[in-house]
Amino acid sequence: MEKMGFNIIDREKARIEFRVFAYQKKGVSLLLRTKDGEKTIPMEQEEPHIYSTVVEGLGLDVLYKFSIENEGDYPDPYSNYQPQGVHGFSQVIDHGSYSWNDGQWKGRDLEKFIIYELHPGTFSPEGTFKGTVEKLDYLLELGINAIELMPVTQTPGRWNWGYDGANLFSVNKNYGTPDDLKHLVDTCHQKEISVILDVVYNHLGPEGNYLPVYGPYFTEKHKTGWGAAVNYDDAFSEYTRAMVLENIRYWLEEYHIDCLRLDAIHAIMDESDIHILQQMSSTAKAVGKKIGRKIFLIAETDENNVKIINPPEKGGYGIDAQWMDDFHHIIHSVLTGEKGGYYQDYGRLEGLEKAFKNYLYTGEFSQFWQKNRGTDASQNPGYQFVVSLQNHDQVGNRARGGRISVLVDFHFLKAAAGLIFLSPYIPLLFMGEEYAEKNPFLFFTDYEDSELQSAVSEGRREEFKDFNWDDIPNPQDERSFFNSKLTPRENWNEENQWIFNFYRDLINLRKTHPALMQLEKENTEARVNSEQKIVEVKRWNNNKKLRALINLGEEEIPLEVTGSRQIFNSEWKQYGGKIEGDSSTLYKGNLIIFEES
Repeated sequence: MEKMGFNIIDREKARIEFRVFAYQKKGVSLLLRTKDGEKTIPMEQEEPHIYSTVVEGLGLDVLYKFSIENEGDYPDPYSNYQPQGVHGFSQVIDHGSYSWNDGQWKGRDLEKFIIYELHPGTFSPEGTFKGTVEKLDYLLELGINAIELMPVTQTPGRWNWGYDGANLFSVNKNYGTPDDLKHLVDTCHQKEISVILDVVYNHLGPEGNYLPVYGPYFTEKHKTGWGAAVNYDDAFSEYTRAMVLENIRYWLEEYHIDCLRLDAIHAIMDESDIHILQQMSSTAKAVGKKIGRKIFLIAETDENNVKIINPPEKGGYGIDAQWMDDFHHIIHSVLTGEKGGYYQDYGRLEGLEKAFKNYLYTGEFSQFWQKNRGTDASQNPGYQFVVSLQNHDQVGNRARGGRISVLVDFHFLKAAAGLIFLSPYIPLLFMGEEYAEKNPFLFFTDYEDSELQSAVSEGRREEFKDFNWDDIPNPQDERSFFNSKLTPRENWNEENQWIFNFYRDLINLRKTHPALMQLEKENTEARVNSEQKIVEVKRWNNNKKLRALINLGEEEIPLEVTGSRQIFNSEWKQYGGKIEGDSSTLYKGNLIIFEES
């Protein structure tokens, strides 16, 4: 299939080819906006439903739309940039003009990732890609070696989480230009930071999504929470599949992204002989081989299904890793006592004994889902799972965007983080977690369509009916966005600094100690004393052995005298505690790590 969208075929002559799939249309023209005004050029139908034309001498940043006879003028479905927003003209981007400086970067092994998820609009005061660049040294100080950007495609209005993208290829103008994103990735690589990009292939946003105008990119054959499913297996689905696979190549090749996080893949419906997820995996692996860089895909899924991450020769799709919700849900429900929604399936601390080596649900009946849920993941390596204490969903999809730092006691924050970093899985932090940010991360939108403005507020109330949460902020209220911005470091209090010190040193231990560096579940053991709410975790690698005690209860527990050396204690003074050196007591919310000889 020929390249869709624009294609610069001669830079010196500014010769550009345009091509579009327009199903059963009477005619299609190219509408150009130049300094001399607008100009319309008829496009030729080179084969059924495919129209193309070539222009020359108008520059390499020309603005354009496709004009469909008797219907209207619309942005390019393959647009790389929408400088006037989702409804405006698309702009040609000369990707060859950016000079990369990351030639020595070959990527990082997945099991070495320490991931920091961030929203570009609220992470820095500027809310831009350039603002993110300014904070990279801060992330290095913390010990982060991989950032995960929430979606960066163009969304309606001034701000959005990113999951309302109007198309797959356009860089969000609210954060900067395509070159600004490249500079961010380039700078990350020069500082040896991997870059993960969140991409959305299960739906497009409700405003500015003009794909249905062009053809059957969606199908009523399947239904999702957003309505008609993206068409991966119905008539003319080859055009959708080609678009998505090209999008994967686009981010990996044009923007040097190291890893793509696939949003909510349970809503990607495909009954084809070869599932689109398997094709995504093989496409990413082919790009990695071509450019000589380590490339990965990580799936977000709530299905507990190893088919997603098993290789095709074992009947799987070959995705490299997946998010593991069970681990978060156990910790959160135990610490908060919440039982609403899906938390009704959790709340038992002893579940950690299994979750340190497997899903919690491996075929058992789920009260929330009202069906048997999960498969056995005991034979899958730890680096195939990403776990977190917080992420954008678990914070932002609470009614008031409440972080764990406002839900539980200061000491238990440290204990909970300890469980994440002691696990044999890939740890993920959500921005602000590392210093116990108190500001919420609310759901925010800036729809221009009046019907959507009211619908989104009603929809949020409906979404949370199972959780019994009241007083839900209006996503369209600009305060929902501004209140979600992080506290500048110069405004931190003493507690913020203590938590930062704790995270920084715990991350360093995770990255450097032989017993924690290798994500091997067979060298991991977790035991729970349910009565006292004590978790004991053992990790070992050859003769290097660690034993950790985590007190999630309210009682202080005397420690037995052993020959082990205390190498980490969450109650040390630099972390906001009162202890110097070894402790004889396991306090409430206390994490102590021992090195055994």
